[in-house]
Amino acid sequence: MNTYLAQLQQILDTGVQRGDRTGVGTLSCFGLQARYHLPDGFPAVTTKKLVWKSMVSELLWFISGSGNINDLKKIYAHNKLWDLNYADYLRRHGLDPNDDMSDDSTGDESNGDMGRVYGQQWRHWRGPNGEQIDQLSDAIELIRHNPDSRRIIVNAWNPAESDPQSVALPPCHAFFQFYVADGKLSLLMYQRSADMFLGVPLNIASYALLLQMVAHITGLQAWDFIHTIADAHIYLDAVPQCRLQLARTPLPLAQLEIVDRGQTSIDDFVMTDFSLTDYQCHPAIHANMAV
Repeated sequence: MNTYLAQLQQILDTGVQRGDRTGVGTLSCFGLQARYHLPDGFPAVTTKKLVWKSMVSELLWFISGSGNINDLKKIYAHNKLWDLNYADYLRRHGLDPNDDMSDDSTGDESNGDMGRVYGQQWRHWRGPNGEQIDQLSDAIELIRHNPDSRRIIVNAWNPAESDPQSVALPPCHAFFQFYVADGKLSLLMYQRSADMFLGVPLNIASYALLLQMVAHITGLQAWDFIHTIADAHIYLDAVPQCRLQLARTPLPLAQLEIVDRGQTSIDDFVMTDFSLTDYQCHPAIHANMAV
């Protein structure tokens, strides 16, 4: 994870101060890239604690094709990654988030729906004639049957469905592409906007896990996750937390273990299939999420 830490330092050293939609303000660099070589270990951040179960459950929720926060809570009831975005989405529609976010009820008029967020686009992209396209399944079929293809792509950014009024959060990690060579599977993800302190450690782990899952069901070796970031930013109120994190010594990377139950489909995985062995980390560092 030294590359990620170097990116944090680069933004602190050279980032430009900019305004943003949340009103918090950021230090920002435009155009960063990192490569995580998965045979070296699973890229779980060690200079603070990774919220492992929340990350895994969010990815399984994306894969399920759902855009409803209640489905996320069914996978892991304590996942709070989307709570603030959902509350903000309700307020934008004139609804009271306290009616729904205090417990497991669905008292608000939206019933947990957050619009066509990631999973909806991955698994139910709307074609020009009203047909639904399962981009993720199609990509996996290309990996199996046409691995030299340069079109093994999943796109979450749909301009017609990314308006802030129609979705809780327009996709930040917007596009990813698989690459097969010599029995090895790599994945490149493009992220238009990246909260480097709170969000990016989760994004790195999530796409590394997705790569491992697809490699598992296609019989390939998970190789490189390449992370391309457009607007890489640190919110101004998280600068002290970043400096604290950078003062810590990184620890050895953990290893990902996947229980082999004979999974053949990306939909066959469950939370208990995944674990990190030898995961060592420094204590959690808390910061406010800008919404």
